[in-house]
Amino acid sequence: MPGEAYLVGAGPGDAGLITVKGMELLRKADVVVYDELANHDLLDHVHPGAKLIDVGKQGGRHKVPQEGINQIIVDEARAGNKVVRLKGGDPFLFGRGGEEAEELRKAGIDVHVVPGVTSAIAAPALAGIPVTHRDHAPMVTFVTGHERGDRSDERIDWGALARTGGTIVILMGMSNLEHNMSRLMEGGMDPATPVGVVHRGSTPQQRVVISTLREVVRDCRDQGVGSPSIVVVGDVVGCYHRLGDLR
Repeated sequence: MPGEAYLVGAGPGDAGLITVKGMELLRKADVVVYDELANHDLLDHVHPGAKLIDVGKQGGRHKVPQEGINQIIVDEARAGNKVVRLKGGDPFLFGRGGEEAEELRKAGIDVHVVPGVTSAIAAPALAGIPVTHRDHAPMVTFVTGHERGDRSDERIDWGALARTGGTIVILMGMSNLEHNMSRLMEGGMDPATPVGVVHRGSTPQQRVVISTLREVVRDCRDQGVGSPSIVVVGDVVGCYHRLGDLR
């Protein structure tokens, strides 16, 4: 009989922020297929006989292409194993969890999702930046900082985002930071709009850069802050000066 697969969100980086259900599944897993952004300390909770498969990517370099990851999960589940696909943040927020779930369904594998604490909210919060605030932002928009590499067209309407208001949270956006900030300014957003960049949020390595749309690229370069980071654009960034580190 085929096994089953669980797409488990590992949270934003702090190992303590995985859900109780996610931890229980890790302890029972026969196979764990894990990402680079999932805290590797979590693997200490896997039982000694479990197989660990590293499919992470770093700096855009994939150890295993997405199609290969899909096949690994399918093959391990078909072999009768309980497979945990451990993913940083939440599996369905820019985590390709939807693609993996579809492939498992097509293969006839029983698949379940265990939501995780997304870094899109947690990293800014722990840095003292609430993504919504009654006085500053009645809405928040989550956007990827780069689209699929095999697409030549740009589907994100940065001009529309610039006019929407509220908070913009950009994930995986450091490699395209200059382009994305320029597109927001071209769309009419004030160059003095506050921008916060939270690097490795929730971990001991957390660093925060507070800047503006016009200056953030230079400030991140000067302070040596790169990926992985969450970029927050909007007036809520000003809360950092009143709240500070909330870890």
